[in-house]
Amino acid sequence: MLNIIKSGFFTTVQDTGRYGYRDKGVPVSGVMDSFSVSKINTLLENDENSAVLEITMTGPTLEFEQDSYIVLGGAEMAVTLNDIIIENYKVYKVNAGDILTYGKLLKGFRAYLGIKDGFNTALVLGSRSYFKPITEKDSIKKMSSLPYTKCKLFSPKISKLKVDSVLDKTKLDVYKGPEYKLLTDNQLAQLFYREFTVANENNRMAYQLNELIEGNKVSMLTSATLPGTIQLTPAGKLIILMKDGQTTGGYPRILQLSDMAMSILAQKRSGDHISFKLK
Repeated sequence: MLNIIKSGFFTTVQDTGRYGYRDKGVPVSGVMDSFSVSKINTLLENDENSAVLEITMTGPTLEFEQDSYIVLGGAEMAVTLNDIIIENYKVYKVNAGDILTYGKLLKGFRAYLGIKDGFNTALVLGSRSYFKPITEKDSIKKMSSLPYTKCKLFSPKISKLKVDSVLDKTKLDVYKGPEYKLLTDNQLAQLFYREFTVANENNRMAYQLNELIEGNKVSMLTSATLPGTIQLTPAGKLIILMKDGQTTGGYPRILQLSDMAMSILAQKRSGDHISFKLK
């Protein structure tokens, strides 16, 4: 078991997501930064769907009850294993009784902790991903614990990766959405020839941007949305749906983020700047 001594601001278990239930109103969920998590599970030689801890803004303090191997990734944080600083994208052996401590956030917004063979929390609708309405725990709580499989010996094919991090990237590749054709030349110029600032309203459900563009008064039926769908409100606000975002919406779906753009945006916080590039 992994004992939670301190939980951090918002720490949850996530895998690649929960599929096949969007018609019931259940979002995909899953890791926000899939690029970083794929590197973690590759180093650990895990299945790509192995569950990790997603650590937002401030991290936990954790105690390992069993031997295993871990990899950190995503946001850069000051992390120590038994008071010794460790780094992202490198395999580390942990022994029973070891303490992992997260300190100051240095760059990015969401860090990840992977463990050999993943965290073995309960499957709910085919996924271990936290989503408050359907999973038992609101998030990882102090003095709780998480199951994982004991691993005494593991010889990784690759013990360290140099990763082209998403943390410094600001340009988001986008595709045309179903209502893209409704945009005027003026709206297109406002979308693609300026920077936008991440608003205070940003979480696993959606990111909002501070800057407005010319609004759109088009009336449309409620239609299906996806993680990465960018909606335009009548007031000209851009809303970017994320992994826990609604499954339908009534605003024009003007753009769709690429998978890499989703990972880049997931590492942004209030006040950070982004821009769009049409693919």
